[in-house]
Amino acid sequence: MSYTHLTLEEILQLHFRVIEDFGGSHGVRDERRLMLAVAAPQQELVGREQYPSLHMRAAVYLRNIIGDHPFSDSNKRTALTVCGVFLARNDAPIIAKPKELEEFTVQIATDHLDIETIAKWLESHSA
Repeated sequence: MSYTHLTLEEILQLHFRVIEDFGGSHGVRDERRLMLAVAAPQQELVGREQYPSLHMRAAVYLRNIIGDHPFSDSNKRTALTVCGVFLARNDAPIIAKPKELEEFTVQIATDHLDIETIAKWLESHSA
């Protein structure tokens, strides 16, 4: 299946908006990790998609931006925004309440949740 992914420029714009709307410091902390976060959801291994489902790809965006901290600030909020935009673009908007989203992003960071666990949560919390 073909999905509409986010570009580096779009992710940078979303991060800028998150900082403008909620506060924090602008800037990329680790450009290499940011590039990996952009490319990872589309990664192929031996000609096969490494993350074949929509929710797995969304989980990769979420986990990689939260876990790799490519930005100077607001990595969790940016990751959630990127994930939400990706899902909405692909006709599966997030339907979780703000408090649920906040608690889940903190859980990803503190418990180092894996892609499958994140994908299952996203699937049960999106339309």
